Amino acid sequence: MFNATFTYQIMPTLKMKPLLFVDFDGTLCFDKFWRSIDEEHFKKIQSIIFKKDSVLLNSWMRGRHRSEIINLLLAEDLGIPYETLWEWFVHDCKTMAVSLSALEKVRALRTKFRSILITDNMDCFSRFTVPSLALDKHFDHVVNSADSGRFKLDNEGEVFWDLVQEAHVSMDDCVLIDNSKATCQQFLELGGTACFVDEKKTAEYWLNRL
Repeated sequence: MFNATFTYQIMPTLKMKPLLFVDFDGTLCFDKFWRSIDEEHFKKIQSIIFKKDSVLLNSWMRGRHRSEIINLLLAEDLGIPYETLWEWFVHDCKTMAVSLSALEKVRALRTKFRSILITDNMDCFSRFTVPSLALDKHFDHVVNSADSGRFKLDNEGEVFWDLVQEAHVSMDDCVLIDNSKATCQQFLELGGTACFVDEKKTAEYWLNRL
């Protein structure tokens, strides 16, 4: 009779890294779209697109409109050739200034955290900004509302909760760095640690303390 001997080896439990969420606009970057255009037209664009409770802005950031449509509408309103406006827009998306030291710090922290760049943003962020600035090389994952259709504050921070559950980690160990007081408060209520960014306590300030 054939006797087989089986050896069972108990594998050590793999501890998953907690998540580090970092916002983009107003946290890592302060540049604006269409900043290359003259001041008069820039102000008009701001009043059209970025006014409070703008339905157009909301739809754009949820991925319901592409940037081409937005620029076409603006070109008609401003009396500017679409091709010219589009060229400025894409150039500005690709050349946004982000602190290299902050990005390097995020990259270094990947030994302790799984880093996620999370932003309520437009399709142009994923299409132009991320590849141009190689943001996907500094972060493990990029979450953009225009791709997911969800804002950070939707359903009491559901997007954060879902990502934490998918990572099989405890919310208590996760950290958010963001310039939105409302988002920081929501993250705190979920059980995480929130680092509010302002002029005195910048993203780099918080990153250096993790």
